[in-house]
Amino acid sequence: MDQLAIGVDLGGTSIKCALVSRGHGLVHTAHCDTEADRGPDAVLANMAGLVRLMLDRAESPVLGVGVGSPGIINWDRTTVSQPPNLPGWTSIHLGDSLSPLIGTPVRVLVENDANVAGLGCAHYGAGRRFDSFIMVTLGTGVGGAIIYRNRIFRGATGGAGELGHMTIDYDGPADNHDICGASEAYLGQRFLSVHAARMARQNPASSLNDLLASQGELEPRLIYDAAVQGDETAREILNWAGHKLGVLLGSAVNLLDIRKLVVGGGLSAAGDFIFDAARSTILQYVTHGLREGIEIIQEPRGNEVGVLGAAHLVFHDADDRSASGTSA
Repeated sequence: MDQLAIGVDLGGTSIKCALVSRGHGLVHTAHCDTEADRGPDAVLANMAGLVRLMLDRAESPVLGVGVGSPGIINWDRTTVSQPPNLPGWTSIHLGDSLSPLIGTPVRVLVENDANVAGLGCAHYGAGRRFDSFIMVTLGTGVGGAIIYRNRIFRGATGGAGELGHMTIDYDGPADNHDICGASEAYLGQRFLSVHAARMARQNPASSLNDLLASQGELEPRLIYDAAVQGDETAREILNWAGHKLGVLLGSAVNLLDIRKLVVGGGLSAAGDFIFDAARSTILQYVTHGLREGIEIIQEPRGNEVGVLGAAHLVFHDADDRSASGTSA
């Protein structure tokens, strides 16, 4: 019988939830506003409501609930601490907090949101072609995951894969963690939008100036649309972003000797406007002996890989418990 688990993607704006079949992927999905400004109790209640909905729709037993969350995750994958964009959160044991709200004991595992996106990519997305790869997610920030032999490589304490905070220019601007020249200070949406506005103002003929006047900021989708329509400034901005991405990925390859690279998140939708520059740049930043076999590809499934990967935490946990003879 096919196994079922529930995956939750906890974000500062919305919570996404899915009932996931190990063999077939998404079965049912739902989402709601996070209502983060109402505090942890309201967020937990919203999560529990979505989980109850998935439990009601399940036609066979559910093994557990996996949660992808920002913040610091403990090694046992039970507790999340200080998640950004979730006011009032300190350190919360999700299993202890959610089970009473769900109304039934349920095994809950939590992992960094970028890591679960990588796991979802590995088992249901573009990463299925590879047993090991590095994933970068380009969104509000820059997330990273290291997948080694189809599992998350977590490092010594669970914090490995913070590609967004890797420095690509030691004299560059600081990111939100005060790390100078970190990739997130170039490729995070807020930082990129500021750079795009500056570039647009230097080129008055660009259509981006009209968009900037009407929208107030230049989101990646607006830049991409302008590039498709032939705006040279928009293309230059995306080429610049692709160059920065290639520098980052080159350093990651040198460190890990993993040569398959998957890029997801909103900015990845710009496609070859970014990827062409990244593919040519990376070869300048990788040692000669590691250049063979490098691939940079897009993850097309978007936010789906987050809930899929969160559910797959539960499947891996069930495998580990079965192998060790531990009762669930």
